Amino acid sequence: MSAAVHRFEQSIAGRLYLIEVKAISQDRWSACIARVPGVPTALMPFYGPTPHEAARQLSDWLARAHARAAVPTSPV
Repeated sequence: MSAAVHRFEQSIAGRLYLIEVKAISQDRWSACIARVPGVPTALMPFYGPTPHEAARQLSDWLARAHARAAVPTSPV
C-alpha cells in the first residue's frame, strides 16, 4: 500500500479548497480538507475506492452545503 497523499484543488462557491486523499487500505481512500496551521477542522472524512472518487464525494458534499447555506430561510 502506498503512503502517498493525493492533493486536489477545488473551487466551490468561490472558495478554494485543498483536499487531501490518503490510502487506508488497498481499495479504500479517505478524503478530507487539508488542515491549515492554527485553523481547527471537524469535518468527517469521505471514503471511496479511488483517490478521485473520495475527493469527488467530498467536493459534492461541500457544493451541497454551500448551496443550502445560500438559500435564505423563511421565518417559521
